[in-house]
Amino acid sequence: MALPTVEELAQQLAVVSGATEVTPDAPIQHIADVDSLDLMEWLYNFQNQYPDIPADESLFTDLDDTTTMRDVYTKLLEHLPQPAEG
Repeated sequence: MALPTVEELAQQLAVVSGATEVTPDAPIQHIADVDSLDLMEWLYNFQNQYPDIPADESLFTDLDDTTTMRDVYTKLLEHLPQPAEG
């Protein structure tokens, strides 16, 4: 299963949090309606929707006031299973 785009991930966070706008490059901690519970709900939904993509709380371990959904997306890309060479 392919990873959704960073824009889709941002939109999913907006839906979970009720935020009027979540853009890929907005610092997550500066989005008024997004809190840590929203991030965990987003992660839970992501894990259920994309079970083949390894994702856990470590996506948010280094969360600071500059972390964006694009940063989270980059971490997800790093965790994608690599196809076997043959």
